[in-house]
Amino acid sequence: MKTRQGARLDRKKLMADPIMMSTIVVLIAFLTLFILYPLAILLVDSVYSPEAGLTTSFFSTVLDMGTFRTAISNTLKVGFLVGIASTVIGLLFAYVEVYVKVRTPLMGGLFKVVSMLPVVSPPFVLSLSMIMLFGKAGIITRHLLHIYDNSVYGFWGIAIVQTLTFFPVCYMMLKGLLKNIDPSLEEAARDMGASRGKVFSSVTLPLLLPGLGNAFLVTFIESIADFANPMIIGGSYDTLATTIYLRITGAYDKNGASAMAVVLLTITMLMFMVQKYYLERKTAATLTGKASRGRMLIEDKSVTIPLTVLCGGVALFVTLMYICVPFGALFKTWGYDFHLTTKWFVMVFERYKGLKAFKDSFILSFISAPITALLSMIISYLVVKKRFRAKGFIEFVSMLAMAVPGTVLGIGYIRGFSGGLFRTGLLQGLYGTGAILVIVFVVRSLPTGTRSGISALRQIDKSIEESAYDMGANSLKVFMTVTLPLIKDSFLSGLVTSFVRSITAISAIILLVTPQFLLITVQINEFAEKGSYGIACAFATILILITYSAVLLMNLFIRFFGTSKKLKEVD
Repeated sequence: MKTRQGARLDRKKLMADPIMMSTIVVLIAFLTLFILYPLAILLVDSVYSPEAGLTTSFFSTVLDMGTFRTAISNTLKVGFLVGIASTVIGLLFAYVEVYVKVRTPLMGGLFKVVSMLPVVSPPFVLSLSMIMLFGKAGIITRHLLHIYDNSVYGFWGIAIVQTLTFFPVCYMMLKGLLKNIDPSLEEAARDMGASRGKVFSSVTLPLLLPGLGNAFLVTFIESIADFANPMIIGGSYDTLATTIYLRITGAYDKNGASAMAVVLLTITMLMFMVQKYYLERKTAATLTGKASRGRMLIEDKSVTIPLTVLCGGVALFVTLMYICVPFGALFKTWGYDFHLTTKWFVMVFERYKGLKAFKDSFILSFISAPITALLSMIISYLVVKKRFRAKGFIEFVSMLAMAVPGTVLGIGYIRGFSGGLFRTGLLQGLYGTGAILVIVFVVRSLPTGTRSGISALRQIDKSIEESAYDMGANSLKVFMTVTLPLIKDSFLSGLVTSFVRSITAISAIILLVTPQFLLITVQINEFAEKGSYGIACAFATILILITYSAVLLMNLFIRFFGTSKKLKEVD
């Protein structure tokens, strides 16, 4: 009864706050217009045409196509393998960091760098490296092993590259879960005579199972939605994302492409629902608190040496893959002439409008980053701190973009804003402009920022904000002067994450970018497809430098001006 009365009181306060009400209305309009509307247009296109009316023939046609059925089978095979492999490698890295005493500080630092590398680099950099190291002209295959007919294209090429790209996501998720396991549970089993293997299988693993399922599904969704890696290293091995792209750009079949997109969206949505509404809650219920005291790290050499060697091997391999990119831009002809040259960097700027590409990418990403960060914090604030009827809608739709593959969203935007309901009016001229690219960047980065904001806000006592309200401050004043400063670190992290995700994005924008704009990722993709690896590596090298500089600046800023530093000074 008290809860209901409290909810009614909160709603009355909300209704009496015009700033908060206006914010909620604008948010609902934005989420509906730029997330739900493009997806709704896709659904309509997949079952309706002016000539045939309402029909299921588009689904029948694409499902009868052998190439499409093969693409579905290929996508699911890759998705399951990548999901399992990424989860296992992510668990290995997380376990070593949380449980094992790594004797060499250099090795521990290498693990952390490698786990961050794929997160802040373009999604297809490893595909370039794979081709240059293990392709027909690869340094390892051709020059070290003297294998002249090796092909990295196809199932195994995609699977290996995606696994190395996505395992850091699993690592970061599982590291937090392992830290939350009370060490006394495992030590009690050890005291009863159980071996380390038995403790892991009977105590640690059961506690982790929901989290492992969660990590698997997140990686599975990322894998089947990935466009860039299958496009570069897939060869004739078609996946759903590449098939949809070729259907809309090659065959110009909007209804067929929409039907294919709906099939892919259905798969990712089902996985997203299971991940978000079942496994996330299961994980939270299993791991209910932080460890009560410090964990005694494993020093037994029979455990530390094999695990460190395994992690070290993966880390060195990933490092080698990334070192390959700048060298690819410095060699005259990869695989044949290894004399150093700067001609590819010169050509990037003199012949291929590199300055315009970096300028356009930087400006659009720089505009979208603060919008995404602020919007994420506002949504997080509303979800955690306020009670109103539309709260569930705002939370669900803002997270929905996580489950929508980039190619699906791109087709939805093409159909929604180059035609659809906006043939005339204010939004009629949106397609083909920089504004639509900024909006796509915001929508794609929104779930990550919102998750971070929700986690940060749940740690803030409600009484801090209530005291500000009692002193006469309105909701905007409270948010800007009390809440936002307390979650400054999450805001800055969201700002840089959004910038990095935007400047390295490819799958959604490749369908929306026009000749008016040159974007770095589109240029890299174009030259990689042509086999111009020197140019592609030059673009990719400069892009990696930009993203790493952004991350390092953010870390320095948080270290000297972040919330944590101020709190330490107060203590």
